[in-house]
Amino acid sequence: MTANAHILVVEDEEHLATGIKYNLDAEGYRVTTVGDGPAALKHFEDDHDNVDLVILDLMLPGMSGYAVCEALRAKNKHLPVLILSARTLTEDRTRGFDVGANQYMTKPFDLEEFLSRVKNLLSLHAVRQTAPSDPSTVSKSCKSLSFGNATIDFETFEVMVADEPVRMTSLEMTLLRYFAENEGRVIPRAELLENVWEMPPSVQTRAPDQFIRRLRKTFEPDPTNPCYFLTIRDAGYRFVVEPEAES
Repeated sequence: MTANAHILVVEDEEHLATGIKYNLDAEGYRVTTVGDGPAALKHFEDDHDNVDLVILDLMLPGMSGYAVCEALRAKNKHLPVLILSARTLTEDRTRGFDVGANQYMTKPFDLEEFLSRVKNLLSLHAVRQTAPSDPSTVSKSCKSLSFGNATIDFETFEVMVADEPVRMTSLEMTLLRYFAENEGRVIPRAELLENVWEMPPSVQTRAPDQFIRRLRKTFEPDPTNPCYFLTIRDAGYRFVVEPEAES
């Protein structure tokens, strides 16, 4: 199963990298440690097929962990990335999810929780790698979307709102595309975590709420009174192209 998984640890504090490697080795994983971003990207480039999980510090010499994560995500959409950082502010966590991290833990951390998160990420990744494709469960492919005064091209990443270009992150586009492919359906929060963030649905995180607020800020005429990106209380979220007329 995941016992022989190969984990790449990107950590410039040698004593911490050694401790993480020791504990992951004890769990039966294969572990490679590097101390900076360029070394991580080179290792991934040389051996990308054999990396199953990246554990990534943010405060790295020369190249930030955010930049490393963004580069990794550009090369592999499904590779699990766990950020492990001393940065504790909400904006740090949000930016981490923006650049494609699956999970975010702060230092100092509880070892058992850390090992549990590693195991969950590897298990979810293994299921995704081995599960056969079932056409009956795959959403229809959405190449473009128009609603309100917005047009989106998912193939070129071009987004226009009121004839003005808008820059969006890769994860924002993934979320928007998932909504487009499931237009009109109530989507449980756990489903978004699993299919967009590739996290176990039981993980406690505010990432979906933060991202949906940003979609509303970008596309809604009145973000405080959304008509396209709806919250369905105790059920999830619903995206509609044609807002329901008020009675």
